[in-house]
This record gives sequence, C-alpha cells and structure tokens, in this order.
Amino acid sequence: MARERVISSERQQADNDAAAMTLRPRTLSEMVGQRRIVEKVEIAMHAARQRGEPLEHMLFDGPPGLGKTTFAHVVAREMSDRPLRLTSGPALSKQADLMPVLTNLERGDILFIDEVHRLPKIVEEFLYTAMEDFRVDVTIEGGLRGRVVNFNLAPFTLIGATTRAGMLSGAMRDRFGLQFHLEFYGADDLHTILCRSATRMELEYEDDALITIAHRSRGTPRVANRMLRRVRDYAQVRADGKITRRVAEEALELQGVDPLGLDELDRAFLTALIQVYEGGPAGIDALAATMGQERDTLEDVVEPYLLQIGFVVRTRQGRQATRAAFEHMGFEPPTQRDAQDEGTLF
Repeated sequence: MARERVISSERQQADNDAAAMTLRPRTLSEMVGQRRIVEKVEIAMHAARQRGEPLEHMLFDGPPGLGKTTFAHVVAREMSDRPLRLTSGPALSKQADLMPVLTNLERGDILFIDEVHRLPKIVEEFLYTAMEDFRVDVTIEGGLRGRVVNFNLAPFTLIGATTRAGMLSGAMRDRFGLQFHLEFYGADDLHTILCRSATRMELEYEDDALITIAHRSRGTPRVANRMLRRVRDYAQVRADGKITRRVAEEALELQGVDPLGLDELDRAFLTALIQVYEGGPAGIDALAATMGQERDTLEDVVEPYLLQIGFVVRTRQGRQATRAAFEHMGFEPPTQRDAQDEGTLF
C-alpha cells in the first residue's frame, strides 16, 4: 500500500523521533506486561552484578513491536554506564564490518544486533569465538604468506533480536545463554501503557477512549502508541483537543481501522481468501500474486494477527478462513464444508 499502515507493527520513521522515544520504559520496573520475562531478566542481572561478571548473551524473539529493542535499552541502562551499542544483521555483510564494533567494546558493554537472523553465514561464524572466548581470529594477507592474528576482546554481552527464530542456525542459537520469546499483550496491559503514554504526552483524555484504542492495537505496544498519536492529531484538529471515545472511534475509522484492529490490507487478504479461493485452503504465494503483495509482507505483517484472533488457520494445503472470518467480513459461512483431508501414512 502506498501509505503507511498505522496498525503495522513494523518500525516506521515516526517511531524513532524524540517524542516517540520518550514513551519507552527506561527501567525494568516501568515495563508493562511480559512479567515472566521481566522477572527472569531481573534475576539474571542481579546475579551477574553480585558476581561482578558481564551478563550472559541474550536472545529475544517474537513479532515486531513487542519490545525487543526496549528490553535491550533497559538492560544496557541498568547494567552499564555506557550507552547501548546498536547494529543490525543486514548492516554486517562481512567480517570487516564487525571488527571495529567488537574491538571498541569495553568490559560489560552491551552490543545489540537487531534482525540477528539476517547475519551472513561468514559473519555469524566469526561471532562464535567472540561470544564464547571473547577473542577473534583475523587472517592478514592471503595465499602462502597469510597468517592468523588473534585479538582479545573485553568481556561483553550480546543481545540479539529476531522476528524469525526458526531462521537462526542451531549453533548460533545455542550461544545465547538466555532466550526469551515475547508474546502479544493483553488489552489491560495495553491500556496501562496508553495511560502512561497519554500522561507523558500531557493529553486530556477519557479512560474509555484509551480502552477503545487498546482493543484495536493488535496486542502490540508500538501500534497502540502510534494509534494514540494519530488520535491526538485528530482531536487537536477536528475536536477540542480532548480525546473521548467518540473522537477515538472517528479517528481510527478515518485510518481504516475497524473494531478488531483490521485495516484495508487485512480485509483485502480475507476477501481474496474468501471470494477468490472460496475460503481456502490457498497457498501463500497464490494469495500474494492475487493481491499484488510480497509474500514476506503477508507472512510477517498480516498473518500473525489473523492467526492470533482465529480468522485464519494454516493447513498442509494452505491458508483457510474460519467461520468467524466469514461472519466478520459479511459473507455467508458455508453450510457444509468439505472435511480437511488430513491424509494418512499409508
């Protein structure tokens, strides 16, 4: 789609401005939701501080917008006096890109690699000894005169973030001593996050308005805060500046977001699956071709939420719309669907 999707959990430029950054928690005590992960991280940090050792390497996986980068910033702030060192898998195309990052680290520093699953194989293997032994082996010159030089590194903590944990090699995954999977947030947690954000933004609001936004935020804090900013703009221009439930509903309707948090792209996916493929099953490549979208866009941005709310199921034959999806989209559910052919071994 040409315009940015307000409900997209992918990072957008507006999410990186100073105002948006101030909405992020700064300490573990400010974190809302993900309580089991917060408790485990808190214990790990406390134990590392008592031993006077760097924190074990950590891996956060889960859909975009759930707080993987936020956790990295919080851990860096509580474990080190130095700022978080940030990079990403696509930015490290060769070993030479990683060397300046590693050699400039000091003891206890936190290195954050976003989209760690996109590290090239040669860079990933280069990280193995850095993570295990805090050293790297660099080949100088080539051919018969080539020699290997060992560089010792200061003990550091690597925090990796990935939206596709299955794409990480087993060898890479095993080198993270602490591994956490982030789940979607409940409406109550999102409401708490929105209350804090609205207070920091000095907004005048009704509680019902924030509840409305929370229920349309697809279980994702990034989406919730982005919606709040769009509702704030609408209230400022079309209302008296106060965010009421009516104002929130009108603002989100203008953005094309329905009461379940679906927008035009979600509805186009369901419409194609129901009308073109009679509810499925249909392959993801066929759906992408029908809609004129990239397969990755449908798999990473559209499908996770539709699967979460039970509008789509994955079968061996492809994607299939559920009765709830038919009813929400205003189509007559099939009265007698063919039973899914599960197949047998024989």
